[in-house]
Amino acid sequence: MTMPKMTGDELSKKLLEIRQDLPVFLCTGYNENISESNALKLGIKKYFTKPMESKTLLGMIHETFGQS
Repeated sequence: MTMPKMTGDELSKKLLEIRQDLPVFLCTGYNENISESNALKLGIKKYFTKPMESKTLLGMIHETFGQS
């Protein structure tokens, strides 16, 4: 979520304006600016907080791209 000159949700909005079907995952350690429900309303496919296990991330990727 924290990057120079823009936040992750701002970047997500810009990317989704260009390509609405782009599967955007948003990962944050702590953020008061955007909640999971707000992220999903923006079109973000998955919202998760750090730390997370790699197995959980892999499951989200498989779910998003329709793999089992």
